[in-house]
Amino acid sequence: MRGGCRRPRCHVRPGRRPGGGCRTGTPPTHAGFDYQIGGAYTPPSGVRVVSRDHEAAPAAGLYNICYVNAFQAQRGAEDQWDDDLLLRDASGNIVYDGEWEEAILDTRTADKRQRIAAKVGTWIDQCGDKGFQAVEPDNFDSFSRSKNLLDEADAQAYIKLLSTRAHADGMAIGQKNTVELAGNRVENGLDFAVAEECGEWEECGDYTADFGDNVIVIEYTAEGLSDACAQFADTLSIVQRDMDVSPKGSSTYVRETC
Repeated sequence: MRGGCRRPRCHVRPGRRPGGGCRTGTPPTHAGFDYQIGGAYTPPSGVRVVSRDHEAAPAAGLYNICYVNAFQAQRGAEDQWDDDLLLRDASGNIVYDGEWEEAILDTRTADKRQRIAAKVGTWIDQCGDKGFQAVEPDNFDSFSRSKNLLDEADAQAYIKLLSTRAHADGMAIGQKNTVELAGNRVENGLDFAVAEECGEWEECGDYTADFGDNVIVIEYTAEGLSDACAQFADTLSIVQRDMDVSPKGSSTYVRETC
């Protein structure tokens, strides 16, 4: 059944407590949402769901989503990864996401996927231990920026490892962007969607076709917010943030809703 708060099937690993995914399922739909991955601050009044970086603490009393950069190294953090886990071109040069200057991780083989998932999995475990109810693994679509070295099959084989880990920790896990793979959400073990600029690109309906109302929309322009709200204000969780997702009090901070 689409819509509502579906409970993911969670198989808790021995020695770990059952986490929020088993207890509370996916994020509440059509709820006040705030995107705080650029820095945590007191959520505005009316917010029921918040997404924060895995190094932050969850917000008390809310549904908390834990952001992890799962498919790319953080900018300047190449030395935190085994050298062979950084994607390289035929000349041996690291392949970067040009917009964010982040090294793309090499998910081409089962061995590399397992090793990357082991590292990212420790972050997911930490999310569960802190009390987050769900995980948001970013850059699922890194294959589209990989100079054709990675493909959709690589990304999906890897994200299945992450969804298994999240569910074992008792948490739900979201699909970040990558609308072309939304139809495979069940096979990939993904429970809800976090869609950036689906209003801007007229893709929100493509997400709801597979995730129902379990879609969180983040826009970065007034036009995108207007388009998303015009069609989905009564059903989806929608917010506009500034591109840097700045904390409140910053000169670049923007947060608007429908």
